[in-house]
Amino acid sequence: MFSRRQMLINTSCGFGALALNNILLGDDVTHFAPKAKRVIFMYMNGGPSHVDTFDYKPLLESKNGEQDPTNKGRKLMTPQGKFTAQGESGLMMSSFFPELSKHADDLCLINGMKTDSGNHEQARTFLHTGNFQFVRPSMGSWLVYGLGTENKELPGFITINAGIAPEQYGSAFLPATYQGTPVNAGNASKAIPNLFNPRLLPQQQRDSIDLLNQINRLKLKNDQVNSRLEGVIESYELAFKMQTSVPGVMEINNESPETLAMYGIGTKETDAYGKQCLMARKFAEAGVRFIEIGYGGWDMHNDIQNNLTKRCGGIDRPMAALIQDLKSRGMLSDTLIVWAGEFGRTPGIQNNATGRDHNHQGYSIWMAGGGIKGGMRYGSTDDFGHKALEKDRMDMHDLHATILYLMGIDHTKLTYRYSGRDFRLTDVYGNIHHSIIS
Repeated sequence: MFSRRQMLINTSCGFGALALNNILLGDDVTHFAPKAKRVIFMYMNGGPSHVDTFDYKPLLESKNGEQDPTNKGRKLMTPQGKFTAQGESGLMMSSFFPELSKHADDLCLINGMKTDSGNHEQARTFLHTGNFQFVRPSMGSWLVYGLGTENKELPGFITINAGIAPEQYGSAFLPATYQGTPVNAGNASKAIPNLFNPRLLPQQQRDSIDLLNQINRLKLKNDQVNSRLEGVIESYELAFKMQTSVPGVMEINNESPETLAMYGIGTKETDAYGKQCLMARKFAEAGVRFIEIGYGGWDMHNDIQNNLTKRCGGIDRPMAALIQDLKSRGMLSDTLIVWAGEFGRTPGIQNNATGRDHNHQGYSIWMAGGGIKGGMRYGSTDDFGHKALEKDRMDMHDLHATILYLMGIDHTKLTYRYSGRDFRLTDVYGNIHHSIIS
């Protein structure tokens, strides 16, 4: 027997779903028993080099400086980090991640990723929305549309200094209540622009919102179906509640000195990303469904050794801390962590460059928690890291389908009718990769 929300999902009805946005996630409102309740998406803007981080290629070491057999005129460049076996699983990981390597047995390294574009903007949009040609709802928006939120006083989808454009966290043709809410880490009272009203006291705001809601509900009663107006009503209510809920969740001074040190907060190299990771844990704990945190600077066409040292050094300790913190709180098992850039980098370099170019034909991401098998290497690229091999290759629609499955959703049934067509995150594609699911 289907719940009302399941009926909405199965019959592709966008209207009415807003009224169910406060339902808590459970087996009775999903297509499958969910492995995860929430997603923390770590977006690495610029395309990290897989052959220097998570995709071990010993031939690049032995053939360093030789001509790239795939790209004439380029020379192969050895991995910039030293790869060693980590954990009981023996996962090969780079020396750029000494802290994350301690959690190797929690990670699934997906070494056979492939995307459809080697241009940053298109690949970035494809990763976030499942389409790079047209404006589409973002992955987080689809999840909140399908599952709702666990906290009526917080948005279901939050981005924390993610470094992405509005169309990459927007809801497009889905009701506006499902779009991501951008949050600035650092100052809790100024985390969201224009959240506070300097001219009205809280009770005056409450009275004003109540009057507006009465007028809007009269209009809604006459229209019978108006998802945009429903979104306006919901957004007013949520914004009012967020004035007290957001600063409370973002306050990090109530964390122990040991926790702050574990995340690297207070240390120049790791302070910024440490705060993002800690806030991601706090928002996850508070019931936010989809949280995205970002870290840029991975577009390394030159001086890749020094740049990798800085970039990896800025995220290694905070990422390890997040995994450990979630685990110690019993949350890692139902929190899906996804680490990904929009594409990878080439094994060869051009002329006298000291960096790597874009490579969308094969690269690496990793996942942990939320029903993912740990200590696993899944898929592969060729001997030098140019292309993902056909066996166990994961395309972008496959990634999205698998994430939705882990959250209990059949990607073929999470649809929204717009302009006479049923749209979905995975378009008409997508295969679930059950081999990485525990």
